[in-house]
Amino acid sequence: MSYSFRASVIGTLIRTKRPDVPLRVALRNTAAVVLPLALGLMWGYPQVGIGIAAGALDTMFSDQPGPYQQRLSRLFLAALAAGAASLVGFSIGNLVLPMSVACAICGFFGGLLVVFGPDIARVGMTSMLLLVITAATPTSLAGAFAGGGLIFAGGMLLAAFSVAEWPLQRYRPERMALATVYRGLAALARKQHHDAEAPALTDAMDALQSTLLGRHHARGRAMEAFRVLLELAERIRLELIAMEVLETARDGMGEMFRNDAARVLAATADALDAAEPPQRAERALATLQASERALRAGGSPTELGAHIHALSGQLAAAVRNTNWAGSRGELRAQRAETALPETLRSASALSTLRANLTPHSVAFRHAVRCAVVLTLAFAVSRYFSLPHGYWLPMTAAIVLRPDFAATFNFGLLRVVGTVLGLMLTTLVLRLTPDVVWAHVAVMGVLCLGFRYLAGAHYGIAVAALTGTVVVLLSFEGVDPFSAMSDRVLNTALGSGLALLAYVLWPTWERHRARSALSDMLRAYADYLEALVAPADSRRRHEVRAATRTARTNAQASIDRMLAEPGTPAVLAELAETLYANGNRLARTAMALESLIDVGDVPEAWPPVGAFIHEAAAALRAQAEALTRAEAIAMPPALRDHQRALVETLAREKDRGFAEAVARLTDRLTDNVDTIAHVVNRRSSAPA
Repeated sequence: MSYSFRASVIGTLIRTKRPDVPLRVALRNTAAVVLPLALGLMWGYPQVGIGIAAGALDTMFSDQPGPYQQRLSRLFLAALAAGAASLVGFSIGNLVLPMSVACAICGFFGGLLVVFGPDIARVGMTSMLLLVITAATPTSLAGAFAGGGLIFAGGMLLAAFSVAEWPLQRYRPERMALATVYRGLAALARKQHHDAEAPALTDAMDALQSTLLGRHHARGRAMEAFRVLLELAERIRLELIAMEVLETARDGMGEMFRNDAARVLAATADALDAAEPPQRAERALATLQASERALRAGGSPTELGAHIHALSGQLAAAVRNTNWAGSRGELRAQRAETALPETLRSASALSTLRANLTPHSVAFRHAVRCAVVLTLAFAVSRYFSLPHGYWLPMTAAIVLRPDFAATFNFGLLRVVGTVLGLMLTTLVLRLTPDVVWAHVAVMGVLCLGFRYLAGAHYGIAVAALTGTVVVLLSFEGVDPFSAMSDRVLNTALGSGLALLAYVLWPTWERHRARSALSDMLRAYADYLEALVAPADSRRRHEVRAATRTARTNAQASIDRMLAEPGTPAVLAELAETLYANGNRLARTAMALESLIDVGDVPEAWPPVGAFIHEAAAALRAQAEALTRAEAIAMPPALRDHQRALVETLAREKDRGFAEAVARLTDRLTDNVDTIAHVVNRRSSAPA
């Protein structure tokens, strides 16, 4: 596909998504902003209320899903960064040279935080925003400490609102993450003849992995049930995929069994969601077990029967453990400590930052751009004495993203949203009575709209945010009806500076797409290698998780590349074709794993493992060739060895196993050959 500037602009303006923030989260965030402002105005301390409200407003996007301890840690870090940046801004805001140095330091290290993911990156962006905003109103050292303390207090107030239900619903984030995965498995059970897993299920599995095994996970007796349910989810997914690839699983009875399994999974998800005993799931399980007996009595093929039996047992275990999952079931579960597997454990923060201090790192280049753009925007606003000039560096900090596509989209929507927000605020405030409490109510509605719609349409959310800020500043004496053109001009300049940084020192995703795809192929090779011996189930679980991460990264890289101007059509086709064929290979590998996951490893597995090792080695060589943009010889002996393996297994007594291996190794050979063909055919694509 070719890049179209007009199509990109139109798509950016009209593209909407479903809100990804629960309404209760938006309401509690809004309450943390509006209540301190209202109380400050009521008790005659408007400056205190404004400071706390500003701190809550600037940290609200750090209120993200996750275990309560993780959420509290993230919000504390965001509040601390906001308070420290505000202290510096209030203290030296009237000194241009020291403030420029502070902007460069804050911009660089704030931008470098993208290496830790979007949640921590928001902390860096928040610190940049508060630094330039508070610099517009410098004060004495005592006033600076007071202002920074109020902004920190606002962030911690929002944190208190976020974790207020902790004692009552201690494990709610874990249950919600599990419920999402089990609903995805129910959809997978109902779906037939699909070529790739639904992205929603893959994303949900990643989120569940992070929630249950990541840092700051909850600890308690219920965690054993959660860990069991996580492992069962992986095994259930394998069995569903194995059944889907079987031709014999496509008759009426097989479809009936999958539908019964979907009902059990959906009812299990509902029980997890509601923290109630899985009574409906137990009834659905009884129906499924009756279907299982009917299928086995009807003389189902050996291979299909083995998978049906395994899936039935796993569903029964899932229903049983759902009864223990949560605070109410803690007394019936054993204490278990969770720890992130070594292969998934991230390096220390210091070593991660040190590894990215190189111009070849995307995070480093983003950090340099942030430092230069933030400093330049601040200097320009002060040199030309721009009215409301803090909007210029503030916009630049918000708009600048690690990739071009996001920066362009955010910049365009920021300008459009600011114009709409200023017009909307002017209209609403002129229609409402000139009463303080009416303006507080307007600000509450706008703040709620901003938080709720930020993930649905950033332009609309910015319009609401602009109105929120204008109304909040009006309580400090800033006329809400003046300086509309100044704010629009500063917003446009800030967005333009962010895009100019990409023009002068670009980090195009098309230069990284091959690397991301190569990492994905290497992860698939690692997964195949885990089936050679085969490794124990825990090790296979770890490798599968790493494979999901690599695949998600590759998909994100492709999406960013396709949104960039000038992406060669041949490279876009290479990326999309490799990704699709990689998904097919991953499904073949999971189906192979299901052959050893239903029980003990078959005695005839060693020659199968040797063939899988050969396929993995060929795939790894293709990944290396893809990185270097070189052609590679087709695996010459892979097909011959597959045929020899089939002939060897023809003498085995277990006909079902031999037939499954023959079918799946044929698919694996075709997958590896196809990927080699794609790499060769597109070896001339720009590297």
